[in-house]
Amino acid sequence: MIKKLLIVLVTFFAIQSYGQEGTASPYSFYGIGSLKFKGTVENRSMGGLSIYTDSVHVNLRNPAAYAGPNLSIWNNENRPVKFSVGASHNSSNLIADSGEAKVSSTTFDYLAMSMPLGKFGVGFGLVPYTSVGYKLEDIDDDVITNRYSGEGGVNRAFIGLGYQISNKLSFGVDMNYNFGNIQNSAIEFVYDSEGNIVQYQSRENNRSDLSGLNFNLGLTYRTMLNDKLELQAGLTYSPKSDISSINERTFSTIVISATTGQEFVVNEIEGDLEADGLDKTDLTLPSRFSFGGGIGAPRKWFVGGEYTLQNTSEFANPIVSIENANFVNASNVSFGGFYIPDYNSFGSYWKRVTYRAGFHFENTGLEINNETINEFGMSFGVGLPVGNVFSNANLGVEFGRRGTTNQNLIQENFFRLQISLSLNDRWFEKRKYN
Repeated sequence: MIKKLLIVLVTFFAIQSYGQEGTASPYSFYGIGSLKFKGTVENRSMGGLSIYTDSVHVNLRNPAAYAGPNLSIWNNENRPVKFSVGASHNSSNLIADSGEAKVSSTTFDYLAMSMPLGKFGVGFGLVPYTSVGYKLEDIDDDVITNRYSGEGGVNRAFIGLGYQISNKLSFGVDMNYNFGNIQNSAIEFVYDSEGNIVQYQSRENNRSDLSGLNFNLGLTYRTMLNDKLELQAGLTYSPKSDISSINERTFSTIVISATTGQEFVVNEIEGDLEADGLDKTDLTLPSRFSFGGGIGAPRKWFVGGEYTLQNTSEFANPIVSIENANFVNASNVSFGGFYIPDYNSFGSYWKRVTYRAGFHFENTGLEINNETINEFGMSFGVGLPVGNVFSNANLGVEFGRRGTTNQNLIQENFFRLQISLSLNDRWFEKRKYN
């Protein structure tokens, strides 16, 4: 099944990753967009917890999880090839002092595969890293003074290798190639002495094409505390890195249709970014460190916590300078777990279902008008067995809040519906002869 689906899904996902708007958040206006969660629906349904590893689910956050012990059901000769694909629908209610608005977006979130190679394991895939999608207006005395819009984002293609150092400890490394573009525009509205909008307006367009490499290192540790309880722990570290940005800027005189709002260009000139040394710039991606642990009964239940620190104060983008906003170090705390009534039940399908829940609290690292932008979310999900005993379909929901209405800012109350397929197959089987 995996072999037949793989080529079609890779092609479809690659096309969609360029065309989709992965967010409708006004906070994607800042930096290079809203940071996307690099994890599966299974992780997200447990509050973003990613320290748990097993032989049948892809772990996108810790490359050490590509390696692991073989399955006893296969005479300890092998473990499955794992394939996962996920998508989500996001709906948000934006609340400000001036009113409310509803926005939504639907996106493919990841496509990944992991294969065993003895004590090694290799993984590769494609995920979005950041997303930009906003339409904002400045209003003064019920009159629009400026309009801002943006789209695009950064995608991440990765390949990684894990190695099982011992039965308890594994190490891994991911190499990520970041690529994509961000486009934004700003219109300054001009009015005559009687307050009527004039025919011609000015628009500034900016485009940045981004590309570059960064790395992610990981460790996983698991051991039985007694006959029933297992301890699992994980650690990841991504060092600071730079990616290149090729920038363009144009200035246009436009006419805006009063009926459709469509913008028509009358004339256009290119900005001279080269004279300011801004045609080619380096953009700093901040370092990131996470660690966590938990306990549980294998194939029965698990509960744990995870802490992530990201040095977003290191973020730098020379072409973007916003006076009322700056970046500080970001942090995230996640708690969650799962429960399986009876994974081996033949009499009841629902006893084999995995039930997940969790919550997280995040300081996004963005500070606007001296207000820190925080996020809180609660999540729930189920893993539904399909096909063979190892494959499943995963459904998840998340409710949460981002931002605040203080200092004329915007609060997002969001709802996220997620779905994924986690498919497993045995590709490398030793042939036995009588």
